Amino acid sequence: MNRSLLTLLAICFAVCSFAQKNKAFPELSGVTVDGQTVTLPASTKGKYTLVGIAFSKKAEEDLTSWMNPMLNTFRPGNKKANVLIPEYDVNMYFVPMFTGLNKAAAATAMKKTKESLDKRLHQHVVFYKGDMDNYKDPLQLKDKEIPYFFVLDPDGNIVLTLKGKYTDEKMESIEEILE
Repeated sequence: MNRSLLTLLAICFAVCSFAQKNKAFPELSGVTVDGQTVTLPASTKGKYTLVGIAFSKKAEEDLTSWMNPMLNTFRPGNKKANVLIPEYDVNMYFVPMFTGLNKAAAATAMKKTKESLDKRLHQHVVFYKGDMDNYKDPLQLKDKEIPYFFVLDPDGNIVLTLKGKYTDEKMESIEEILE
């Protein structure tokens, strides 16, 4: 095998090795910045769904590195100029999780987010306030310092799991699933 192929295989293994592939995404309810209640995956059945989760300040910073690229690529009705590039019909949500003592900070964080965040993202940012027990083990959220991303199929099953800051390679792996 050539070196490029081995490198690509190593990256794919490292990125996808911890994935909970083909397992149901656990129910998660929260409120969007624009005040709508969303329950994942029930609210998203019938479409592929992209879910980014962060449960620390550091992870939230990395989560924001995904927002504009995902909005520009996956926002419904965001027809690309090149007709050979597909228009995606997906749901996408970014979920800052407020658990434990941090629950008290959720309202303040939502207010700051509403004031500072691009309004096009308000419907895509879901604030979760509650317990981590239902998510940490099933989603293998081991490192609170990084965000986790899940691609759910139209039935709410996880088909891809990624973690960390945005990269073009990670975006390409998401687009491959959706094509």
